Amino acid sequence: MIDPEIAALVDLSRPPLTPAGIAERRANNRVVTDAELTRGGSVTFTEADADGVPVLVLRPNGSAQGPPVLHLHGGGMVAGTRRSDLHVLAEWVSELGVVLVSPEYRLAPEHPHPAPVQDCYRTLTWMERNGFSSPVVAGTSAGGGLAAAVTLMARDYGGPEISGQLLICPMLDDRCSTPSSHQFLDGTTWVRDSNITGWTALLGEARGGPDVSPFAAPARALDLSGLPATYVDVGSVDVFRDEAVDYASRIWQAGGDAELHVWPGGCHGFDQLAPEAALSRRARATRIAWLRSVTRHRRPPPT
Repeated sequence: MIDPEIAALVDLSRPPLTPAGIAERRANNRVVTDAELTRGGSVTFTEADADGVPVLVLRPNGSAQGPPVLHLHGGGMVAGTRRSDLHVLAEWVSELGVVLVSPEYRLAPEHPHPAPVQDCYRTLTWMERNGFSSPVVAGTSAGGGLAAAVTLMARDYGGPEISGQLLICPMLDDRCSTPSSHQFLDGTTWVRDSNITGWTALLGEARGGPDVSPFAAPARALDLSGLPATYVDVGSVDVFRDEAVDYASRIWQAGGDAELHVWPGGCHGFDQLAPEAALSRRARATRIAWLRSVTRHRRPPPT
C-alpha cells in the first residue's frame, strides 16, 4: 500500500509506458527551472562539454566547494534530461557544498546499449582529467542502474577512482523476474509493462536472454566485490524493490560495505514526485547523512 500522504499528492492513474508512448513521455517531462536549480541563490550552474557529452555543473555559491558528485538522471532509459531530478537534488549542493555534474546521456531506443553507459563513463573520465577526482556516482531509477554500471566499469577498467555509489530506486535487472517486478501491474508510478518497455528499448531482443552485459544490467554481474561504499534505497511499493535489496545483499556477501533502506509505502520516485511528504523528507535526510559521511574527507574539485 502506498503511503496515504504520497498517494494524495502523486498521479497514480498514468497508463503504462509503451513504445508508442515514449515521445509523449519525453514531451511531458517536468521542466526544472533556473530558479529551482539555484535554490534562492545558494547554487550556481554552468554548462560544459565532457568529451562530447553535454553536462550541467552545479556549485555552491559563496562558500567553500566540497567534493564532486556525478549524478545520472532517471527516465526508464528512454526519457529525461540533465536537468531531470535536480529540482530536489540541488539541495545536496546547497546543504553539503558538493559540486554536482549531471550529463545528458543518449537515450534508447534511438541509442541502445552501450551508448547511454558509455556517455556516463566518458563523463566520469572527463571529471578525473579536470580535477573532479574520486566522485560519488549517484543516480535515480534508470540513472541508478547506470550509476551501478559505471561503478562496475571503473572497477573492471582500473579507474577512475570512485569514493561511493548512491543508488536511488535503481533499475538493475532486465530479466524482470523478481516477485516485486510481477507484483505491481497498475496503480503506481512505474509498473511492470513500463519496465519491460524501458529495458526492451535499451536491449532489443537481447532483453532477458543469456548474453546481457552487467554494464547494461548490473544485476547480471557475477562478482560484486571490490566496490566502493554503497547506499541503496527503494520504496516498498516499487517494481525495483527486490532487485535493489538483492544487489545490496550480494555486496555484503562479497565482503563489501552497503547501506540499504526500504521505505515503507514508497512508490517509485516518491521523494521527487512528492518532495514535501514526510516520508520523502525522511528519505532525503537519510541520503544526505550518508553523503556527508562519505564525502567528509574528500578533496574539493577545482574552482
